[in-house]
Amino acid sequence: MGSTGPVSAASASPPGGRASGPAALARTLLLEPFTRRARLELLFCLAGIPLGLCLLVVPYWGAGFALAVALIAPRYESTWVAAAVTITGMLLLVVLATRIARRLGAVHRRLAARLLDERVEPPPPARPVRGALGRLGAGLHDGPGWRAVAYQALKLPVAVVQSYAVLLWTAGLVNLTYPFWWGLFRNHPPGVTLGPVPAAGPFPGRALHIATFAGTFAAFTVGATMLLAAPWVTRAVVAGDRWLLRGLLGPGRLAQRVRNLEQTRALAVDDAAARLRRVERDLHDGAQVHLATLAMHLGMAKEKLGDDGAPPDVARARELLDAAHRGAKDALGELRDLARGIHPPVLDNGLEDALATLAATSAIPVELRCDLPERPAPAIETIAYFCAAELLANAAKHSHADQLAVRTAGRHGMVVLTVDDDGVGGADPARGSGLSGLAQRMRTVDGRLEITSPPGGPTRITVRLPLRT
Repeated sequence: MGSTGPVSAASASPPGGRASGPAALARTLLLEPFTRRARLELLFCLAGIPLGLCLLVVPYWGAGFALAVALIAPRYESTWVAAAVTITGMLLLVVLATRIARRLGAVHRRLAARLLDERVEPPPPARPVRGALGRLGAGLHDGPGWRAVAYQALKLPVAVVQSYAVLLWTAGLVNLTYPFWWGLFRNHPPGVTLGPVPAAGPFPGRALHIATFAGTFAAFTVGATMLLAAPWVTRAVVAGDRWLLRGLLGPGRLAQRVRNLEQTRALAVDDAAARLRRVERDLHDGAQVHLATLAMHLGMAKEKLGDDGAPPDVARARELLDAAHRGAKDALGELRDLARGIHPPVLDNGLEDALATLAATSAIPVELRCDLPERPAPAIETIAYFCAAELLANAAKHSHADQLAVRTAGRHGMVVLTVDDDGVGGADPARGSGLSGLAQRMRTVDGRLEITSPPGGPTRITVRLPLRT
């Protein structure tokens, strides 16, 4: 399939152009330290530093066991006692390590959900066992527990980088204050020489030395630079921590896959039942009413034509037949709309034509581009079509946008549908905008919904679906 040009006569510039360009980039850089997202990510780093240092408790445990060995072995003058104490200590570490790591992992998941809106499903709980040997065996075979131990081990270097990100924030703020307090504390009389005042730099171990009032502006400049860079450093380290959270503190790929299949199966059953109820309701309240009225009008018209020997009332019969004709057309319209809601006929010609029809009827001008090397499966085309229809309807209702762009591409066995707008942003699935329903529908075929919609816009919503079911 090729590429189609703009459906409307609107400009072909991409949506979000209002938020692009050097001026918008400078505005974003200047305002980023004051955004809510930057504050929450800073809080996550602050909370993650002590949690990352919890791993340092393990060496203290080892030192305690070593001290116990050193005290017990000379008293009994036997090496086997020392070996027994050491082995007991190591086994105790094995039993406790996974349990402690699981608890710390739960704390990390709660922090990520509260501050980052990153919700990681907990792993299955450890199986309850009895006896020391049973607990030891359970600890050795506790895969989620050992993944939590691995996360805690990797969290230590992450906490170091988080400390550096926090240093950029705090040192940057402190450096900004130098020009304001310098005259209050450095007003020494002539002839008195004071040593330079250190100011933190962006690189640890390399401090600035401020000796004059003019030098305070250098500290101010360095502090402003650090403060502007701090949110992006924080975001980078938080992104790495998110990746570790999803990979090590979740239920694991197989368990997550089983859980997703169970959820999507239940969602598919519920969705099918809801669709059947909606079809039944639409038939009962729409087409059935029109057909019943049609039958009544035809019966009355038959009576007016004088089948029982009475003189025919042709004028009245014509009125009734006209009403029956209108009712038949209304019933056909109801049935046509109902069939279109189940499977739009335009999809028979392919997803590209179906999206072009949606774009042509959109209330906001749409730029459409399709580049699908091969046609997706019919079920995937249907889901992609309804996702695009819902997203365009949401944009018309909530975005206050002037331009939309719909792009469809095939990449690595996936159909990627992207809808961009230059509106006010702030799209949130939790606020009942229909996005949560789209995400549930896509999960039935292992699809994903990605939303980027900062306050002020622009908004980009990406739908990723497999090419085949």
